[in-house]
Amino acid sequence: MKEKILQTIQQYNTIIVHRHVRPDPDAYGSQGGLVEVLKASFPDKHIYAVGKPEPSLEFLHTLDQIPDETYDKALVIVCDTANQERVSDQRYKNGDMLIKIDHHPNVDAYGDIQWVDTNASSVSEMIYEFYLFGKEKGLKMNDKAARLIYAGIVGDTGRFLYPSTTEKTFDYAGELIHYSFDRTELYNKLYEVDSKVIRLQGSIYQNFELLENGAAIVKISKEMLQEYGVQATQASQLVSTLGDIKGLKAWCFFVEEDDQIRVRLRSKGPVINTLAQKYNGGGHPLAAGASIYSWNEVESIKEDLITLCKE
Repeated sequence: MKEKILQTIQQYNTIIVHRHVRPDPDAYGSQGGLVEVLKASFPDKHIYAVGKPEPSLEFLHTLDQIPDETYDKALVIVCDTANQERVSDQRYKNGDMLIKIDHHPNVDAYGDIQWVDTNASSVSEMIYEFYLFGKEKGLKMNDKAARLIYAGIVGDTGRFLYPSTTEKTFDYAGELIHYSFDRTELYNKLYEVDSKVIRLQGSIYQNFELLENGAAIVKISKEMLQEYGVQATQASQLVSTLGDIKGLKAWCFFVEEDDQIRVRLRSKGPVINTLAQKYNGGGHPLAAGASIYSWNEVESIKEDLITLCKE
């Protein structure tokens, strides 16, 4: 599959790389890392990274603004996006050919070419693997690409703490740190938190609801977000907060937005992406998400989570 992707890239003069909405470091890292690798490898090609920017991650990579006609006869690559509706900038459909590169379960098998590796810690890890495959065939790595790919790996492995971290992950990270970028500065920018978010985090610790069988939930309403002056995206990023609690098996954050309630599921063992799928969501076995449209639905998810932890 990597050979097929490389051959396809070589055939096109214009390449546009997308990723998912509400991007995390892996979305930025894989998208930007691939773009920088391709720019270094094919300086005569027109290569772009597009999508709605995330202010907290703009220090990683600057996105491009391109007109609709750029998609004419272009190759489009979508990174780190399991479902088509989650692709940031829906013009991704307007290209000549579409490639999907992802590490989520392939429940939405879109694209003319699909490279999906659910064993990979991150799509950023896959991009580095793609470079290793092609480095004898013209692919080049540089400091910009290495920084982005490393950031994506760090972000999606929780600084190498999550079970998805493998020997390969450590090997790749060990190679990437030989490139010239400031890891301390990168860590600081990835993990620095606004004081308002810290106060919300304190409230979460005080008010989370511990349920039967090692389950727990957190409900964050719009009023609560307004009280603390925190955006919904910032609140969602606190989903790992409960991970250190002894005896906890799986938990769920409900974060209210203007048009829906975001459901964020995390687990230390029970497989939770099947629960997310029940509510029109999806994700990884231990990290998944969905959306509901009424607080009345919380009780149903709560009961399902308790049952899942018991089983």
